[in-house]
Amino acid sequence: MSENQSGVTEDAAEEAQLLARNAQYLIATAARAPSVHNSQPWRFRVGEQLVELWSDPRRKTLDDPLGREMLISCGAALFGLRLAVRSLGHLPVVQLLPDPAQLRLMARVSVGAAAGMNRLERQMLEAVPHRHTHRGPFLAGPLPPGLLAGLQDDALAEGATLAFVGDGLSLDRLTRLATAAGRVAGLDPGERDEILRWTRSPGKPARDGIPATALTPGTSGDDEPGRLPQRDFDLGRGMGRLAGGGAPPAATAVLLTAGDRRTDWLHAGQALQRLLLHAASMWVFASLYTQPMENPLIRELIRDQLVLPGNPQMLLQFGRAASTASTARRPVGELTNW
Repeated sequence: MSENQSGVTEDAAEEAQLLARNAQYLIATAARAPSVHNSQPWRFRVGEQLVELWSDPRRKTLDDPLGREMLISCGAALFGLRLAVRSLGHLPVVQLLPDPAQLRLMARVSVGAAAGMNRLERQMLEAVPHRHTHRGPFLAGPLPPGLLAGLQDDALAEGATLAFVGDGLSLDRLTRLATAAGRVAGLDPGERDEILRWTRSPGKPARDGIPATALTPGTSGDDEPGRLPQRDFDLGRGMGRLAGGGAPPAATAVLLTAGDRRTDWLHAGQALQRLLLHAASMWVFASLYTQPMENPLIRELIRDQLVLPGNPQMLLQFGRAASTASTARRPVGELTNW
C-alpha cells in the first residue's frame, strides 16, 4: 500500500468514527431544540457512521392527534444535529423518513465532505445555549437591520416560507382567529389536563415541561397592543413568574410550507430552529403560538383570510429581550437508552 493510499484509509476510518466519538455533544446540541410544551419528543441512535433521529410518540401531546407538532419538534432537533455536525468540520448528509416501514424514524444523518463553518453557522451554534421560546415582555427598539430578510432566507433554505404580517387589517384578523382558537380550546376538558401534564410548579425539579419561570400569571396578550394571545398555562394557579407588559412585538410572522405532509412538517421544524437561532444570535427572540395551529379550521381560516402562499405551521412574534434561563432538558442518556 502506498503512503497516499494509507493516508486515505486512515482519513476514512477517522471520519467513520467521528459521530460515535462525539455522540454526547451531537445529541445535547440537537436536544436544545424547541418543542411544543417542551415535551422533547425525540430519541437518538448513534453508530460509527450515522445518527438516527426517532420520534417518541409517548411524548406526543393530546392536542396533536396527527403528530404534526411532534414532527415539527423533531425537525427542529434535526437542524441542531446538522449544525453540530457542521461544527465538527463536515457537511451533514441527511435522509428524511428513510424507511417507510419505520414511521417513527425521522432521519438518518451521516458525515459528508469536509467543510468549515461559515460565520452565520458559528453564530447560530453559539446561540444554542441561550435560545428560548419567549413568553415575557419585549424590550423597546427596532430589530437589527437586515435581520427579517435574513430570517426569510433561512426559511427558504429549509424548504419553507416565512411570511410577515403587517399591522392593521391582517394583524387584526390574525388576532381574532387566535383568540377564537383559545376560546374553542378552553371548552375542551382535555386541554386543562394537558396543560397540567406539561407545566411545572415553582421549585419543582424537572427535565421537561414548562417551568413557572417561563410563564406569565394568566393569558398574556389580552391587554398588550400587537401581542397575540398566548395559551393560558397558569390556569389561575398564580404560579407564573414572568411579568407582562413591555413593548409591542417588532414583527409578526407565519411559517408556511407548500404541502402539509410529514416531510413538510420536518422541513418546517428545521426552518424554525434555523431562523430562531439566527435571531437569538442577535439577541432577538420569538414567542411561538401553537394553539391556533392545533385547530384545522383555524389553520385554514388563517391561510385564506391572510391570503398566505402555503400551509401555516407556526405563528411567531419577534422582539428584543434580555435572555432568560433556558428550560430544562432531558439528559442524553435518557434520549439514547431505549
